[in-house]
Order: sequence, then C-alpha cells, then structure tokens
Amino acid sequence: MIIEEFIQNFADQFDNPEITGLLPETRFRDIEEWSSLTALTIIAMVDEIYKVRINGDDIRKSETIEDIFNIVKSRL
Repeated sequence: MIIEEFIQNFADQFDNPEITGLLPETRFRDIEEWSSLTALTIIAMVDEIYKVRINGDDIRKSETIEDIFNIVKSRL
C-alpha cells in the first residue's frame, strides 16, 4: 500500500472533484467539505478497498491523512 494511492482514494470520497493537492500532512478537518458524513465514507472506503476496519475513534484520534493511512497500514 502506498500513501499516494491512499490519498487519491481519500480525495475521491469528497463530492467536490476539484479537491487536489492533498498531502500526507494535510489536516483533513481543515478541508472545507469535511463533515461527519465524509468521515463515514472514509470508513466505508477503507473497508471496501483495503478490507480493514476503522471506526470513528480512529478518525477522531487522527489529525492528518497520514495518521489514518498509518492506522490502516498497521491493520493490513
């Protein structure tokens, strides 16, 4: 699993196709379109693509996209 692919999958969960320039250190809560619904779609995306279960606590404890990536990677 590579982080660039994870970031693209992460970005694809937003309704706005113009979300670009996300980096591992991007604080996902700072993305204007971030919402609790987006968090749920991220959880579903991780389950579907990576076959890993994460939950709301994992999202709450994370600050950056890389934090979520590291949780997913640790559970592969």
